[in-house]
Amino acid sequence: MSTPTRRAYEPGHRPKFMAVVDDTDECSRAVRFAARRAARIGSGVLLAAVIPPVEISQWRGVEEVMQAEALELADRQLDSAAAIVRAVAGLEPERVVRQGNRADEILKIIAGDEDVALLILAAGTDSEGPGPLVTNLAGRSSGHFPVPLAIVPGHLSDQDIDALA
Repeated sequence: MSTPTRRAYEPGHRPKFMAVVDDTDECSRAVRFAARRAARIGSGVLLAAVIPPVEISQWRGVEEVMQAEALELADRQLDSAAAIVRAVAGLEPERVVRQGNRADEILKIIAGDEDVALLILAAGTDSEGPGPLVTNLAGRSSGHFPVPLAIVPGHLSDQDIDALA
């Protein structure tokens, strides 16, 4: 996928730190890191939620209800993440919701916004590994990723994140 030239630090532009919002325990770690880092350097925060695609079948009404519920959940998750950004950094984040494959949609969001300067993810803390999104994005395309990728260890406390960001 072709990505436009990054313009985040050019006149008339403002860098954005993008965090993916979901229902994982570690999500708040990535959001807090993005907020703290953005406040420190004067950038913005972009919060992105990706809901699963709805498969078309004979049960169209059920699918519409499932999609509406997924959008409502994503909106609540974005509300919660935005509250963290406001509390930690005093910033109002941008929000975006997409539908489709998570990794593909994240790459599309980055490709469509030349001011995204950093993608921030948080690694899971269980024995299963860092999590499917971190594994997929970092492992699959890290050598060709369009922006730097920061992976925040999920076990870090608020104080740890504040000191590092």
